[in-house]
Amino acid sequence: MQAKPLFANPMPGMRLFAAGLLLALTGAVCVVAQAQPTGAPQAPAGRAFGHGGHGGHGDGRMLERLLDGVNASADQRSRIQEIMKSARADLQAQHQASRGQREQLMALFAQPTVDARAVEAARQQMLQQHDQSSRRWMQAMLDASAVLTPEQRVQLAERMKQRRDMMQRHQQERRAQEQPKG
Repeated sequence: MQAKPLFANPMPGMRLFAAGLLLALTGAVCVVAQAQPTGAPQAPAGRAFGHGGHGGHGDGRMLERLLDGVNASADQRSRIQEIMKSARADLQAQHQASRGQREQLMALFAQPTVDARAVEAARQQMLQQHDQSSRRWMQAMLDASAVLTPEQRVQLAERMKQRRDMMQRHQQERRAQEQPKG
């Protein structure tokens, strides 16, 4: 039996919807990855992410909630957690490398004469690093989406949309409160 391609679906617009879902998931995961402090403790067994107690998504609770929301089976949870754990391990090394690149860039700007070519070369290196990280997260998201059923991916997309909408409302409320009065 030949596996169907991930985005093969007879429903119109499903490709765009699936791409949007993957983008939303990637964004959520990347936020977690960027928030990961260097040298943070490793995630406990069975957890996808593990940066300390910020009370939110950093220790895997967001992933757990998402999986709860789509009624993921124990097997699906285990497989997705392993996918995310592997991606996180790969990206920690990349994160360390990017820290060195930022320090190199700052050192270039601190010189008495700034070498525009050296700055551009450093910028290009940073772009390559970002591209590698982006590719790795996208692969993790594709692997994780292959574990879920089409129905679960639709449920997940709806939950992510609700979360995004709630975050946008909160941002608008904060901006409105920060507006000078009078």
